[in-house]
Amino acid sequence: MTNKELVSAAGQLLGKSEHSWNEATVQVAALVPDGSSRRFFQLRGPDRKAFIAILPPENDGRGIAEATSFHRIGRHLRQAGVPVPEIHAFDQVTGLALCEDLGDQRLYEQVAEQGIYQSLSLYEQAVRQLARMQVRAAEGFDPAWCWDTPRYDRQLMRERESGYFLRACCTDLFGLDFDREAVEAECARLADEAAQAPAHFFLHRDFQCRNIMLTGHEVRFIDFQGGRLGPLAYDLASLLLDPYAALPQTLQEQLLAVYLEALHEEIPYNAEQFRREYVFLALQRNLQILGAFAFLSQVRQKSFFVQFLRPALGSLCALLAKPEAAGYAALNHLTDQCRQELEKRS
Repeated sequence: MTNKELVSAAGQLLGKSEHSWNEATVQVAALVPDGSSRRFFQLRGPDRKAFIAILPPENDGRGIAEATSFHRIGRHLRQAGVPVPEIHAFDQVTGLALCEDLGDQRLYEQVAEQGIYQSLSLYEQAVRQLARMQVRAAEGFDPAWCWDTPRYDRQLMRERESGYFLRACCTDLFGLDFDREAVEAECARLADEAAQAPAHFFLHRDFQCRNIMLTGHEVRFIDFQGGRLGPLAYDLASLLLDPYAALPQTLQEQLLAVYLEALHEEIPYNAEQFRREYVFLALQRNLQILGAFAFLSQVRQKSFFVQFLRPALGSLCALLAKPEAAGYAALNHLTDQCRQELEKRS
């Protein structure tokens, strides 16, 4: 789709006249995505109001399905009171979505510019809003809206998380020779443990500081099109383990306590049970992060992600050292192999 075609399509969706809304009166700026293959543009009309236009990747058969999920889930989240951008219009045929422009300040930039401790109140706001979203957005959520899988389950853990880590990170990126049978057995046991957590809550599945926008002093959540039903602790782990920010352990504990306080305002949930579930779901998330960063840096040739492999491996080691994670010797050894290989390449 050319810029002229994009402007014309957006104008039709917004009910604009061709006289006032055309290539001559609308400014189009392409935006650089992170790991996504979707295409993003800022459209600024003659009245200076800006919209974010999102298009599916070209020649991707699943792109329309993903775009449709973005629209349906986004509308549901907003109706549930979740701080997500307003979706002004959507075209089912092209997958074009026109959204509220939230600006360019993310929690990621806030931490980089102001520091983690100066950003603590925003993190506290984010985890409180997270607890509300997970509970309230689960009500009336239709799994048919999901373009990928309707629920976070054991199969997804094995294929998209531990399997992703072994394939993209350990084999493809580092070329490691390891005891695959022993590691696979431990990954299966880890998935069994993680799958014990109740999974009927709303799961964002990529809840990290680059997906949290800031408008003034308010947090806003984006990139929710992969949402589905799942357990509570996974999204919290995504934020607290986030290699982009590398939160100190003391702050992780502090924010976990704030989250539990907010959760208990919504539903009764045993705190000790949650903390145990958190360890296993955090391990799953950590494996997914490493698989994704390895894939994006090597296959997609996005060198930006290489710098985050070290903190991600560090957090995986710290999780495996917890008492709840005792008995994962093969996975522990493999993590050490990854760290050693990364050091060789530094």
